[in-house]
Amino acid sequence: VQLQASGGGLVQVGGSLRLSCAASGSISSINTMEWYRQAPGKQRELVATIGRGGVTNYADSVKGRFTISRENAANTVYLQMNSLKPEDTAVYLCAADYTQIRDDGTVVGRAWGQGTLVTVSS
Repeated sequence: VQLQASGGGLVQVGGSLRLSCAASGSISSINTMEWYRQAPGKQRELVATIGRGGVTNYADSVKGRFTISRENAANTVYLQMNSLKPEDTAVYLCAADYTQIRDDGTVVGRAWGQGTLVTVSS
């Protein structure tokens, strides 16, 4: 299972970006999908989570500005980021918990995307 993230870039303060992350491979179902971010010199931070049924959770630092959504048929998760601030600058990574139903049994695992850089300039 592979995740491909895209949509990062350079944006001014107050601007918007939309990140996408598509999963591919032998997937029976994808459960929780998440966005993380890691700024230089800082620990990785969980930004937003969405369950298969659409229940969402956000870090306090992005509530009201970021929206996570998903398209189950396309195994894709999105992160709409509005009112961006310099402190949002980071590499954004997506993660997905997946299930594979195989002839030799059921496998559950977590896949990570390669990250996409978001830079917010002041």
